Amino acid sequence: MFYPSSQEAAGGEGLEREKLPLDFGEFYSWSQMADKAPASSSFAVSERPTEEGQDELLYGAESGWVEARTWCDHLASLCSDLVHIPTPDTPCNRCHHPSENWLCLCCKEVLCSRFVNKHMLQHYQQTSDCLALSFSDLSVWCFSCDSYIDAQVLPQLRPVYETAYILKFGEPPPIRNVELQNVAASSTGN
Repeated sequence: MFYPSSQEAAGGEGLEREKLPLDFGEFYSWSQMADKAPASSSFAVSERPTEEGQDELLYGAESGWVEARTWCDHLASLCSDLVHIPTPDTPCNRCHHPSENWLCLCCKEVLCSRFVNKHMLQHYQQTSDCLALSFSDLSVWCFSCDSYIDAQVLPQLRPVYETAYILKFGEPPPIRNVELQNVAASSTGN
């Protein structure tokens, strides 16, 4: 098996490999990658066996790595009250499916995912309400940008993320190191 050296892996030094088991083979990430890689990078490497028994290296999106955007042009369409939201166990408003549901962040309607009956996708197509929060993993998706949005760092999305997290887990979300670095940098004027 081939493993990139630390210099080959985003130019970082002393990166440690972390092995994570997944259904489709084995995925390798470097636990310190986020600290060493440039903020704009979306580097990830995984290996999966090919039929010939040799390993095939996958990079970027093919490896399962998804990097959420830290901005979105559609934040103006957000509902003005995202602190008062339905609970994560709310069923789809149309088919009443109990799981895989999303909260429209423009009108607060709860609808099922494209893996169930596609009601949130249909809602976007009918209304152009493009921002939605998954009650499954608390990710935010923008249908217009066709991308995940980082709800933990955007001030407009942080309240709904925190509220959903508390409703789902019964405690406030942990603070990410990236946020602490940003707060420290802004307080020193950097």
